[in-house]
Amino acid sequence: MSISHGTGASTGAGASSTLVLVVEDEPAIATAVAHRLSAEGWRVETVGDGHAGVAAASRLKPDVVVLDVMLPGIDGLEVCRRIQAERPVPVLMLTARDDETDMLIGLGVGADDYMTKPFSMRELVARIKALLRRTERAARAAELMSTQSTPVPALEIGDVVVDRAQRRVHRDGAEVHLTPTEFDLLVALASSPRTVLTRERLLAEVWDWVDASGTRTVDSHVKALRRKLGADLIRTVHGVGYAFEPSDPSASAAAEADV
Repeated sequence: MSISHGTGASTGAGASSTLVLVVEDEPAIATAVAHRLSAEGWRVETVGDGHAGVAAASRLKPDVVVLDVMLPGIDGLEVCRRIQAERPVPVLMLTARDDETDMLIGLGVGADDYMTKPFSMRELVARIKALLRRTERAARAAELMSTQSTPVPALEIGDVVVDRAQRRVHRDGAEVHLTPTEFDLLVALASSPRTVLTRERLLAEVWDWVDASGTRTVDSHVKALRRKLGADLIRTVHGVGYAFEPSDPSASAAAEADV
């Protein structure tokens, strides 16, 4: 299945150039999502299996990918992995199971966000808009950094070095590969070491959300970040949020491992 839904809503002088690729094997869901996103003025392309999703992402260079986890051919996790290996692009994954393990695996292969079926079309649109705003903001920041005569200093906290200009992270001299969302979350936390940041503040700064409906998204991304950098670096303040703690050699690596 490959259907273009952009013609009616995205033509004309004020048309949006934003392209959303929807990879979903259930025709009713794919059609409903495509019509709703087209109503926002976006161009939408839908495909119905994993191999077609990889090929479409390579060919079309979409601005956002809405990707189902359960797909024929190859599953959504492998699709996401292959897409991100070729070209970084915001990915919102759809899953039929509210399973934290699946969510963490999805985040680990490069997804930026996830939603559990059944989902609200209104919330889907809001999350896609947030992804687009973050992408635009990151592009503006990168352009500003490239034009500055004075290099942007890296954040050096304990044995962690965060190079904001190159968007690279090292711990104890070894590079740690993070997804764009994980990097932005780390910058938000590391910019205010030992300061407790609420989930709501992190949602606003990293995800550009104005409500608290995605607090589990914050929790899942923190867990993914801990898996890569070490559980000792991010302290949980239960019921409030998280704080970045500079590395302490005497600290237990298992401290505050659970969200």
